[in-house]
Amino acid sequence: MTEGTTAAAAEGADTLTRLEQEGDIAADYLEGLLDIADLDGDIDMDVEADRASVSIISDTGSRDLQKLVGRDGEVLEALQELTRLAVHRETGDRSRLMLDIAGYRARRRTELADLGAKAAAEAKSSGQPVRLDPMTPFERKVVHDAIKAAGLRSESEGEEPQRFVVVLPA
Repeated sequence: MTEGTTAAAAEGADTLTRLEQEGDIAADYLEGLLDIADLDGDIDMDVEADRASVSIISDTGSRDLQKLVGRDGEVLEALQELTRLAVHRETGDRSRLMLDIAGYRARRRTELADLGAKAAAEAKSSGQPVRLDPMTPFERKVVHDAIKAAGLRSESEGEEPQRFVVVLPA
């Protein structure tokens, strides 16, 4: 191994260790929340795309966890921010942790990828920009990725919470 390769490997290991620590802190915080709310759920931790990923799942398919998702994922977004704050309090570093509850984000990611692909097809066929409804940053990121995969460009316009994606024709 060369010196550069060794340094890069050490940096990668440090990043992985830091992200795993974020996941552990988040899991402890969320377990406490589940206990307080008297909800059943198992915590699953992973590292995906250079960010900690924590999921709350239920073996029983309990609808109770849906309360933690809320309408259009509003409660989930708030819990994610609170969890990120808990991680920040412990580590002193800003966290990009991603939280999923009862598979909501996974299902939503699939829906949004389909929406992005359809919007890209519409922009290609019409030659006109396609404006989508306002979305959260997570949702916009998934749509931007789908549009890029379709070979087109997109950009976000507007101000939060009314920020939306515009698909640009080729």
